[in-house]
Amino acid sequence: MPRIVLKNLTKRFGKVTAVDDLNMVLDDRSFITLLGPSGCGKTTTLRMIAGLETPTEGEITIDDRIVFSSEKHIDISPARRNIGFLFQNYALWPHLTVYQNVAFGLQNLKWDKGKIKVRVEELLNLLKIGELAGRYPAELSGGQQQRVAIARTLATSPKVLLMDEPLSNLDAKLRMEMRAELKRLHLETESTFVYVTHDQLEAMTLSTRVCLMNNGLLQQYTDPLTVYNYPVNSFSADFVGSPTINMVPFKVASISGSELQLVNDDMEMSFQGSAAMSLSQGASIVLGFRPELISIADSDFKAVVYSSLPSGMETILRLKVGETYLNSVIFGDLDFPIGSELGITITGAKILLFDESGTMVCPGTVSGLRLGNKTA
Repeated sequence: MPRIVLKNLTKRFGKVTAVDDLNMVLDDRSFITLLGPSGCGKTTTLRMIAGLETPTEGEITIDDRIVFSSEKHIDISPARRNIGFLFQNYALWPHLTVYQNVAFGLQNLKWDKGKIKVRVEELLNLLKIGELAGRYPAELSGGQQQRVAIARTLATSPKVLLMDEPLSNLDAKLRMEMRAELKRLHLETESTFVYVTHDQLEAMTLSTRVCLMNNGLLQQYTDPLTVYNYPVNSFSADFVGSPTINMVPFKVASISGSELQLVNDDMEMSFQGSAAMSLSQGASIVLGFRPELISIADSDFKAVVYSSLPSGMETILRLKVGETYLNSVIFGDLDFPIGSELGITITGAKILLFDESGTMVCPGTVSGLRLGNKTA
């Protein structure tokens, strides 16, 4: 299976830089998700790997073969890169049956009819659509069309499978089912998958590594749980996670070793972290803590329930402390009256300290949570 190397990859459209000096290594048999908001450069990156978009600068290597180099004037056509591309709209031939759609690429490669039959049936069974072989695309559900598109893409045994938001046209239930199928398919085919999405839940559940991008720049490239627990900056922290992370600004009131006393108008607390002493008294910082780190407790620190959204398995709370809003997740089938007061606490060793530039300084713990002067 191939390794993909992107070196100093840049793409400009006139004065707009869509991808800016991107350097990445996509390992063999990995499932890499390009994640980020609309316009961040993820689809452009995917299309450059496929050969559908010509980079302005840089180099792309697939399976130790240079397929593009601006310096060496190499640009291998998409058909010769041995990749499969799965489009958002499936792009099935409406006048061909499921069997004929999957067999189409093999027929173009002049495969023997017997071998085509074996390969198509193998893929239809792998994707659990063998009984649909004689149907036309218009007779299929969205999820079934998606499976046909995947089977057709895999038919020629591409070394790399590139997917551009392939689940965005499906409803929530089908998306969940297809996520499970894609993860199973990745393991069974032992292929390298590169997947574009703006849905951070898809990135978290599918990927071996996440490439998080913003404004054409790589923000973080690591496994999903590291992005979630230890984001390198405030953008990574805020983009990944649902409900979103709580990002609360504070001033450093005092420093004692690795312990900071933090204050704002609504609350005060102590933060303990190994690199905290790198900050100075009076510095502006932001404390980030995931919703699941806020729990209900018998505490003098009170928050008002601004909204309560029970879903059976968990309840998402929007809490208000003075003028500060906090997101919390309470597990269990609970509901809370809007306007009621709850005692809360913030616990855990993954509370994140960001400096004024938005760079994550260190994780740590907090203690001594109390109301600020304006709230008390």
